[in-house]
Amino acid sequence: MVILVVNCGSSSIKYQLFNMTDESVLAKGLVERIGLEGAQLTHQPAGKEKVVLTADIKNHSIGIKMVLEALTHAEHGVLKSMQEINAIGHRVVHGAEKFADSVLITPQVMDALEECIDLAPLHNPPNILGINACAELMPKTPQVGVFDTAFHQTMPKYSFLYGLPYEAYEKYGVRRYGFHGTSHRYVSQRAGELMDEHITNLRIITCHLGNGASIAAVKHGKSVDTSMGFTPLEGLVMGTRCGEIDPAIITYLMKKEGLTPDQIDTYLNKKSGVLGLSGISSDFRDIEEAANEGNERAQLALDVFAYKVRKYIGGYVAAMGGVDAIVFTAGLGENSVSMRDKICQGLEFLGTRIDPVKNNVRGKATEISVDGAKVKIFVIPTNEELVIARDTEQICANLV
Repeated sequence: MVILVVNCGSSSIKYQLFNMTDESVLAKGLVERIGLEGAQLTHQPAGKEKVVLTADIKNHSIGIKMVLEALTHAEHGVLKSMQEINAIGHRVVHGAEKFADSVLITPQVMDALEECIDLAPLHNPPNILGINACAELMPKTPQVGVFDTAFHQTMPKYSFLYGLPYEAYEKYGVRRYGFHGTSHRYVSQRAGELMDEHITNLRIITCHLGNGASIAAVKHGKSVDTSMGFTPLEGLVMGTRCGEIDPAIITYLMKKEGLTPDQIDTYLNKKSGVLGLSGISSDFRDIEEAANEGNERAQLALDVFAYKVRKYIGGYVAAMGGVDAIVFTAGLGENSVSMRDKICQGLEFLGTRIDPVKNNVRGKATEISVDGAKVKIFVIPTNEELVIARDTEQICANLV
């Protein structure tokens, strides 16, 4: 089965084409600056040169059409026609409580996605645009929605409820939803494979650390808690997001700085995090470089981030009654040798310690804890696209 995986942002489309016979990637690429000047498609066929195409890409429908044309192009394509695509899998950010699993896209599902827009106004609309664009161009090809929030729908009520009047949950769905679920699901399963243990026997803490960052407590294969909440703003200090703060700070700053609701939203989501602390950048590589040159605020930003991660790990050990493995994934988690080491300093009481030689690795699935450690520490590159492709294949196997 050949499956196209699509991830639509507000002005972008990421895609990968899988041959599910061996789960190989036939091609991948990115459409960017949709609706803006300088729009382009970067297309990478497997085993061939990268192709960059510039065009006036006014909307997602035109972008999807360009993707299909690139995939079937005589020179840089990998398919003879788009009829060879058996199914399409879409990343959808928010499924609220409506979806605990990936689903076949139907008119009823589309109605439910529309209802979730209030919970993810920046993410769900482009996800919906991508689904509609594919339906327009390939009306007979089945489509599947895979939700960032679905994996966390196993959280118990005492874990996801806030200390607000219960009516806020009943009327408006105010609760912890969690995000990065597809990533947490993939790397926790891979950890079980690397340990040669069934995931239902394990307690795993997965650390998805990038510009956006979250941690999940995965007990016996199910998410029981996660750091992101009602929105991706809660939890860890991130690239530009503040993470958890005293709610009273919001109204305090609004009064002191004369900020509107939209302005305080920008302040917390775009100007805070390690960018706000360091005053340098939201990119951890820039901050680490500045810290190495003696910049105190850069060092402070790294210290705050590492402390918050370590604090969450400790909390999730308590929540699960122990831990068998800790996993680092995503851009920072997979590639920063120094940050992994910094986070794990102080976790020795768990019966674990990083091996400095093993830890000298980037982007490779491997154990980095010392030999014989009671709690294993892993680096595992995430692969959300493969999870989407697998779910799509499973759901559509009897339809094509």
